[in-house]
Amino acid sequence: MATKEEEAKCAANYTALTPLSFIERTASVYGERDAVIYGDIRFTWTQTFERCRRLASAVSKLAAVGDTVSIVSPNSPALYEMHFGIPMAGMVLNTINFRLDATAIAVMLKHCEAKVVFVDVQYLQVVHKALQTVVSSSSSLSSWRRPAIIVVEDRLHVAATGGESNTWNSFLPGWGELVEYEDLLKSGDPQFAIRLPADDWETISLNYTSGTTARPKGVLYHHRGAYLNALVSVLFWGMKEGPVYLWTLPMFHCNGWTFTWGVAAMAGTNIIMRNMETKTVYDLIAKHRVTHLCGAPVVLNTITSAGSHEKKKLPGRVHVLTGGAPPPPSVLSKMEGEGFDVMHSYGLTETYGPALVCSWKPEWNNLPLEAQASLKARQGVIHLALQEADVLDPTTMMPVQRDGSTIGEVMLKGSTVMKGYLKDKEATRAAFKGGWFHTGDLGIIHADGYIQIKDRSKDIIISGGENISSIEVESVLFKHPDILEAAVVARPDDHWGETPCAFVTLKDSASNVSAGSIIAYCRERLPRFYVPRTVIFSELPKTSTGKVQKVVLRERASALNTPLKSASKL
Repeated sequence: MATKEEEAKCAANYTALTPLSFIERTASVYGERDAVIYGDIRFTWTQTFERCRRLASAVSKLAAVGDTVSIVSPNSPALYEMHFGIPMAGMVLNTINFRLDATAIAVMLKHCEAKVVFVDVQYLQVVHKALQTVVSSSSSLSSWRRPAIIVVEDRLHVAATGGESNTWNSFLPGWGELVEYEDLLKSGDPQFAIRLPADDWETISLNYTSGTTARPKGVLYHHRGAYLNALVSVLFWGMKEGPVYLWTLPMFHCNGWTFTWGVAAMAGTNIIMRNMETKTVYDLIAKHRVTHLCGAPVVLNTITSAGSHEKKKLPGRVHVLTGGAPPPPSVLSKMEGEGFDVMHSYGLTETYGPALVCSWKPEWNNLPLEAQASLKARQGVIHLALQEADVLDPTTMMPVQRDGSTIGEVMLKGSTVMKGYLKDKEATRAAFKGGWFHTGDLGIIHADGYIQIKDRSKDIIISGGENISSIEVESVLFKHPDILEAAVVARPDDHWGETPCAFVTLKDSASNVSAGSIIAYCRERLPRFYVPRTVIFSELPKTSTGKVQKVVLRERASALNTPLKSASKL
């Protein structure tokens, strides 16, 4: 048994876990390697580490330890550097979805009380409008200090639009002289003493789940969770040292699912894309021999739907990590056939991105591609930083049967679950009720322990007392050769309570496709009560992160007067 003196010595040697240690090590060991490639811009890890320290030094003159620093920007070298530079100054990193409108951005800036706002030059107008909204909505400006504004004058954007340098001061009249990002870095100390967290429970970043409500949910990440999730993500993905990672995933989304830090841990190269364009994806993969990329199923669908003039032969297997709604088996099969090795994961903003992963078993390689795709559509098992995951009855909090059919709520425990919601104790208590984090997702658990998401709790369709998984119906619709996208929601029904209503976007090459033919297609492949009774052809409304807005579709379905004649009899 250790003496008090020995315990004191051990305590003195305690070091908090933080992903800031990744870049310091990589710059020391692999400093000459390319860290960032962005068009013709290249920075080595030595240069990137120095730029991050300059940033930390400069921003520490504008705000205090613990303050929130917000960023409104698409993927760029500056946004990547902020994932290290802002926490190096002991501040909280808040990456805001640049696709949001001014009202939503204003809600976030006011809620987190941002002391500094970095904004890409393309989004100055929307941020100006957001700031004006904050000022006009503040009852007392004495309680809200105007944040310092730093403009990121992205060279690729300026070159592409023909814009002129230093013409952006007029975008924020009355705000004073604005500072440009590169000028700010020049004022910083390249030898700045990094402020490491005294406790790894300290907050490293703040990520909002939504910007459309008056009470946004601001998810707080701690250094420990960011460190662990970054390491286990590269581990379960089998990422070897020196990966070439293509940023098809927005960095604002769960801090790039923590791969902003994970790629640094593996001394990899970040190939940064400002905009998601299919041809550019293939061009960059071929040019830089990309080994890894991430994306939601909509990104995979975009890649597989590319025209022959956009595609290029892959230089080798490209590892793809996808999450969100399960990708249709047809999309997974097509990706595999074209040289992409797809791994499916599951997570939420509250879990730093990936939480469950469909860990692949070698014996599954002998199965037909369609069977492999069906297995890959399962969300899987916990990664090594989580303690436990299960499917529980949310009322009794007891595990459901591991029979692959009994539905319950997916719940999680572990070190890579958020600290809580900023300024919202009530929502935090509800999220952790019963000692588990409640995901709000409904799922089943198979006999082998693999979890499979069936639906969001609000998206499940209850028809005649039977639960219908909209995801299962959508997976069948995606197999239809003429369907590009599909979403299924509940439509109110006087007799059944609810019936499935399918909203479908057809491929450009589609011809002679009717609601009746789609229903007939589903009838051959689904249980009778799963078959959509209504089919609507339209573009699917999406959120700023590319997720289908089912709440909008449910409203449209509810507004329909009668079912389509072709769908009325099953």
